[in-house]
Amino acid sequence: MSSICCFLNNSLLPASGISCQVNLHKNGNLAANCTRTTACLNINVQAPDLKKDLKFGEKAKELIEAEAKFLVGTYARNPVVLSHGHGCKLYDVEGKEYLDMTSGIAVNALGHGDQDWMRAVTEQADTLAHVSNIFYSIPQVELAKQLVASSFADRVFFTNSGTEANEAAIKFARKFQRFSHPNSENLPTEFIAFSNCFHGRTMGALALTSKEHYRLPFEPVMPGVAFLEYGNAQAATEKILSGKIAAVFVEPIQGEGGIYTATEEFLQYLRSACDESGSLLIYDEVQCGLGRTGYLWAHEAYSIYPDMMTLAKPLAGGLPIGAVLVKERIAAAIQHGDHGSTFAGGPLVCNAALAVLDKISKPSFLDSVSNKGKHFKELLQQKLGGNQHVKEVRGQGLIIGIELDVPAAPLVDACRSSGLLILTSGKGNVVRLVPPLIISEQELEECAEILFKCLPILDETTKS
Repeated sequence: MSSICCFLNNSLLPASGISCQVNLHKNGNLAANCTRTTACLNINVQAPDLKKDLKFGEKAKELIEAEAKFLVGTYARNPVVLSHGHGCKLYDVEGKEYLDMTSGIAVNALGHGDQDWMRAVTEQADTLAHVSNIFYSIPQVELAKQLVASSFADRVFFTNSGTEANEAAIKFARKFQRFSHPNSENLPTEFIAFSNCFHGRTMGALALTSKEHYRLPFEPVMPGVAFLEYGNAQAATEKILSGKIAAVFVEPIQGEGGIYTATEEFLQYLRSACDESGSLLIYDEVQCGLGRTGYLWAHEAYSIYPDMMTLAKPLAGGLPIGAVLVKERIAAAIQHGDHGSTFAGGPLVCNAALAVLDKISKPSFLDSVSNKGKHFKELLQQKLGGNQHVKEVRGQGLIIGIELDVPAAPLVDACRSSGLLILTSGKGNVVRLVPPLIISEQELEECAEILFKCLPILDETTKS
């Protein structure tokens, strides 16, 4: 018998996490043994128990069993095997249709099967897919030009993911401070991050992520990170002005943390303190950037600009890419060999990203996201606001959070059974809605109706 251990996010049950050990017997059956644990990874649902869930077809059952046998058990996945998608709809191997309010965790901004995106990918794959960064390639330079033209930045460094983008930003901040203080023995090398933040899973980005259960299994992580209360401008200002801070990492809207939005005042205090101290202000817009809020960049709502910004999720419409956008004075500190990547900025992903950026950067597209987001938020407040378990509906554009007074997992399960795919965030009590940006008002209304009809499951869960 072989065993694969999956760790469930302790945000599902605020008191603790749950360790779920899935045992694959020689006869192919699965058995689950769940116990409590103090450390876990970020996932939203328990691993499926094939003995109990009688709705699985043979195709799904076989694949789920194979996944448990051959993959490292870092994910406790939703018990759905998806086969294809179109627009904002996904379909499983049994043919069931789902309305996708997850968009691959805020990745598929153009939905599934966008024709222009597909054309960009297939034509580039037929021409040139990969050459490494030893050589020049046209799509990489063109994408960098477009990102610079549409942002505060002067230059771009490409990566393969959001966590890699934040790792690069860490290195660039350290190198910039060394470059700016060539004769100093006491360089500012420390960082500030904030409560409920999430910046990634690799060791540097992990050190900047506030929730202890992400960090504890892998300590010691990078030292020198101070976690301050998100929105506490006074505490942040005092810490920045200590002279020890290389950079401040902040999400204008926290996605994983529970859909919390920074105030203009808070960001302005950070900007002013960084200007005074020489610290760098870095916006992590991996989840909230690239049209998600109705602005191309989330910080444009306030016109308070960073020194660096990290991007990833929707940039290439589903292909792996990340980017760090920087001002010229930071780029001047970076020399050949200071950082690099074999795959980053390849022709295939960059051509896909050009197709995405071309669409979502259009003012009419951004206006549609903003208008749909306002309508959706108002609709959710009207339909769900009277429920005793709904504490708040918040967010901007098409990144919406519904905070509950109980864990959201039963609602996630009920919605999935009703053909709606949603996420959680925060402490597991926030429903996170991040649909494709092309979603129609009719589909948003369908989502609100399913949520409304499924909410009573929270009463049943509370009673039991």
